[in-house]
Amino acid sequence: MPGSALLTDHYELTMLQAALRSGTAHRRSVFELFPRRLPEGRRYGVVAGVGRALDAIERFTFDQPTLQVLEDVVDGQTLEWLASYRFSGDIWGYGEGEAYFPFSPLLVVESTFAEAVLLETVLLSIYNHDSAVASAASRMTLAAGDRPCIEMGSRRTHEEAAVAAARAAYVAGFAASSNLAARQRYGVPTTGTSAHSFTLLHDDESDAFRAQVDALGRDTTLLVDTYDVTEAVRRAVEIAGSGLGAVRLDSGDLAVLATQVRAQLDSLGARETRIIVTSDLDEFAIAALAAAPVDGYGVGTELVTGSGHPTCGFVYKLVAREGRAGRLESVAKKSVDKISVGGRKYALRRRTASGVAEAEVIGIGHRPADDGDDRALLVPLVRSGEVVGRESLSDARDRHLTSRAELPIAIQQMSRGEPVIPTVHE
Repeated sequence: MPGSALLTDHYELTMLQAALRSGTAHRRSVFELFPRRLPEGRRYGVVAGVGRALDAIERFTFDQPTLQVLEDVVDGQTLEWLASYRFSGDIWGYGEGEAYFPFSPLLVVESTFAEAVLLETVLLSIYNHDSAVASAASRMTLAAGDRPCIEMGSRRTHEEAAVAAARAAYVAGFAASSNLAARQRYGVPTTGTSAHSFTLLHDDESDAFRAQVDALGRDTTLLVDTYDVTEAVRRAVEIAGSGLGAVRLDSGDLAVLATQVRAQLDSLGARETRIIVTSDLDEFAIAALAAAPVDGYGVGTELVTGSGHPTCGFVYKLVAREGRAGRLESVAKKSVDKISVGGRKYALRRRTASGVAEAEVIGIGHRPADDGDDRALLVPLVRSGEVVGRESLSDARDRHLTSRAELPIAIQQMSRGEPVIPTVHE
């Protein structure tokens, strides 16, 4: 894959140039990536993009073609420094799939100012996008319960964002994606059968169904709402038999149609044929279909756009830097509406004796005391410039399920509300 060094903002390099000239570029510094708040109405968020961020850090180098792009951006001294750049510091962070809350220190980056400041934009762009998708996906899979959700939003977003969205949705519990690049790059399972255009291509709906069954087998999913749903279901079972895998509904009142189709399938002997529904679903629509005889959901637009919250509002701030005496000193921007808390952070999830989360505890400059039931949240991701925290997507999926399961039952409410646990600074 191409390098990631230009996935950044101009001002990061001009800050670097000024810091090199002033002699402050090599001061030991601590940056923190965190949310000041959850998106309005959300009870919790989900961390995603960790693995992609680690890949980006490894690829964050300045080869000769990249330096040529920057010849009119920074001076010769800065170009010379960039030519040998490679992040050599330490990074801790929340594991992928972990739940987060306001002021959770999702990443703690410790290095020189020069090395750490350059990573701001690429880390924020990955974390803000992927975590927005994963947070929406988590609410959708929570509403769906045991019924699988399929990600199918590639055509509703940028082509590269689609790949990242498929990955993030899988972390948060989606069973599969329609995106083949996500299959290639990350091993995300993919699925898909046909669109309305395939039915319209044929002279008769029966011809379309027959062609699909002949090519893909009786376990395929037939799209039955191109013309008349009742007639399409009759033809589908006639052609595929009672072993037809599934039918898909993509329009109309899905709850009513699913009920009618279930009754019709049962009357035709196709009791094991599943009903898959699509059509601009979000977590609220999925929750509303809980009582309907639906076996799975295909979700597109609302998922890849974060279900109304396409970014998490994460920020990347300097929270400590080396002072004149050589010790780390806390620093923080002072603003009424853009609050930052200075100091190197540590975090744990405070839990009751029965394992239910009750607070996000953030220690400033020290590790909070563990009363025996708590869980530390920061794990090493990069040590002395080497990635040490890479893990499989299955590990991230497991972490998400475990993390979500320990949250208070109020997360099951799709109504707007405050974070289910408070954030406490110690």
